[in-house]
Amino acid sequence: MNFIHKSSFVDKNVELGTNLYIWHFSHILSGTKIGNNCILGQNVMIGPKVKIGEGCKIQNNVSIYEGVELGNNVFCGPSCVFTNVINPRAFIKRKKEFKKTVVGDGASIGANSTIICGVKIGKYALIGAGAVVTKDVEDYALVVGNPARRAGWISESGAKLNKDLICPLTNQEYKLKKNRLIRIK
Repeated sequence: MNFIHKSSFVDKNVELGTNLYIWHFSHILSGTKIGNNCILGQNVMIGPKVKIGEGCKIQNNVSIYEGVELGNNVFCGPSCVFTNVINPRAFIKRKKEFKKTVVGDGASIGANSTIICGVKIGKYALIGAGAVVTKDVEDYALVVGNPARRAGWISESGAKLNKDLICPLTNQEYKLKKNRLIRIK
């Protein structure tokens, strides 16, 4: 069963999962697919033709434009921004120039951060509040600043890893392999 607030609009040709919450003044455009167990806050705009995985939480005032794909369990903080054209001009139509942006499973995007189109954000990465992401972000990376730079590594539980690459919350161990962080099973 889904809850869609009466002030929100869901266009035709939208594929909605189950157990969704779509709050006030939101708009889901045609061709969009949203997985199960997602929560969309107030004033969220998605689409057209956007893919949202299962278990995603999209906070207030977020617009997710064509070309963006969110994996499962992605968190989008309040007022984070996705772009879809590198050099927009109001007087030039550039819909054929939309760039694909992919956000990996379990990633978190901080409040008021900006994701420039055409990047890939790795699984379980954490984008700090206010960061401006201009290039790909590795799996498990913690990035901050403008432009965003890696400031460490983050665990699947969302804790910054210590020098030994051990999660202080769960004691889960990680290791670097060819400058890529992987979780040890």
